[in-house]
Amino acid sequence: MAGIFSRRIQFLKLFDFMLFFSVAALVTIGILFIYSAGFNSDGINVSGEYIKQIIWALIGLFMMFFVMLIDYRGLEKHAGKLFIALIVVLVITRLFGKKINGARSWLSIGPLGIQPSEFCKILYILYLARFFHRSEGMPPLRRFIYSLLIFMVPFALIMAQPDLGTSSVFLPILLMMMLFGGIPLRLIFMLLLGGCLTVYLTVLPTWQQEIAQRAVPAVTLLTNIKLRGIIVLASGAICVIGIIGMILYKENRYFYWIAYAFGIICASLVMSYGAGKFLKSYQIERLIIFINPEVDERGAGWHIIQSMTAVGSGGLFGEGFLQGNLSHLRYLPEQSTDFIFGILSEETGFVGGLVVFFLYFAIMARTLSVIRNATNAYGMYIASGVFGMFLWHFTVNVGMVIGSMPITGIPLFFLSYGGSSLLTAMTAVGLLMSVRYRKHDFD
Repeated sequence: MAGIFSRRIQFLKLFDFMLFFSVAALVTIGILFIYSAGFNSDGINVSGEYIKQIIWALIGLFMMFFVMLIDYRGLEKHAGKLFIALIVVLVITRLFGKKINGARSWLSIGPLGIQPSEFCKILYILYLARFFHRSEGMPPLRRFIYSLLIFMVPFALIMAQPDLGTSSVFLPILLMMMLFGGIPLRLIFMLLLGGCLTVYLTVLPTWQQEIAQRAVPAVTLLTNIKLRGIIVLASGAICVIGIIGMILYKENRYFYWIAYAFGIICASLVMSYGAGKFLKSYQIERLIIFINPEVDERGAGWHIIQSMTAVGSGGLFGEGFLQGNLSHLRYLPEQSTDFIFGILSEETGFVGGLVVFFLYFAIMARTLSVIRNATNAYGMYIASGVFGMFLWHFTVNVGMVIGSMPITGIPLFFLSYGGSSLLTAMTAVGLLMSVRYRKHDFD
C-alpha cells in the first residue's frame, strides 16, 4: 500500500502540469472559436464542427495519457517497423486517397476522414530520433547525409500527393534534431540555404509573370532550359574543382567554401527545376502572393487580405465573442481550420492573441525543459523533433494569418478544427510527458 502511495506521489512530482494546462487551455479556446466560426450573418449556427472537435479532444486527451504511460525507450526498437508502416500508408494514400483541395492526402474510414501524413510526423520523429541516437559515433558528414536521405522519403511521398504544407513540416523537424544532435552548423546552414534558394528559384518565373509583369533578364535566363543547363554544369564543375582543391591542398579553406557555395547553387537549380514541374500553379502562387496580395485580390490574394482585415479589425480588445463580422459573413476562408487565429483576433483583439502567444510560449518552454533535462539521448531527440514541429506549425500558421508568410495550409495545433492534426499534437505532448516522466528512470 505504501508503495502504491509512493508511486502516486512520484507521478504527481513528475507530471508536467504547466504543459498539460497550457495544452488544455488552447484546446478549449479552439473549441470556442470553432463554435463561433459556425455562425452565419443571421446568428444561426450552421456547423456542427465544434461537437466533432470536442469528441476529438476527448480522444486526444486519452491518447496523450496513454502515450505518456508508455515507456518511450521501448519504442526505439520498433521505430524501424513504424517507419516502414509510414511508407506503406503514404503510398496507399497517394494511390487510393480521397482528393480534397487538389491533394490526394485523405483516407476515408466509413463516415470519417483521416489525414495519414499528420500521424506520419510522429512516426518520422521516432525513427529519425533512433537514427541520431544510434549514429552518435558516426562521422558528421555521413550522419548528415543519411539523415537527409531519411527525410527525403516521407517528404517526397507527401509532395507527390501533392501537399506542400504538410511536407514542409518534415524539414524543421530534421533541422532541429540536427542542431541538438551536434551536426556542424555549416552543414545545417547548407541545407537551410539550399532549401530557401530552391524555393526562391522555383517561384521566380511565376513572380515575373504575376507580380513584376515584365521580362526580367536574370529570370528569363533561368527559365530557358538550355541556359539553365549550362549554369548547372558550370556551377557543378566549379564545385568539383573546389572538392579536388580540398583534397590536394588540405590546409587551404578557400577550396572548401568554393565547393560549399557552388554546390548549394547547383543543387538548388536542379531541385527548383523539378519543383517547378511538379508543383501545381496554385501552390506556387501561394508561395509568392503574400508579397503583393492585391495582384490577385479575388483569387489567391483573397485569403491573406481578408485574414489581415480580420486581425486588424479586432483592435486591442476585439469585437466580442460571437461578434466577428468577417467570419460570420463568411469572408474568411477555411475559418475554422487554417485561419482560426483570424477569428480569434477579430473577436478578442490583441489581448486575446497575446494570451494564445503566452500559452504557446509556455508549451515551447516546457518542451525545451524536457530536452535539457532528458537523461536518455533517444528521449532528447524525440523532444527536439517535437519542438521543431510545434515551432513550425505556430510560426507558419500565425505568420500566414497576419500576411507575413505564404499560405501553405498548415493548421494551428490545438486550435484548428481537425481530428488528425489534434490527435497528432496530443500524441506529441504524450511523448514529451513520457520523456519527462522517466527523466530519473522511474517506471
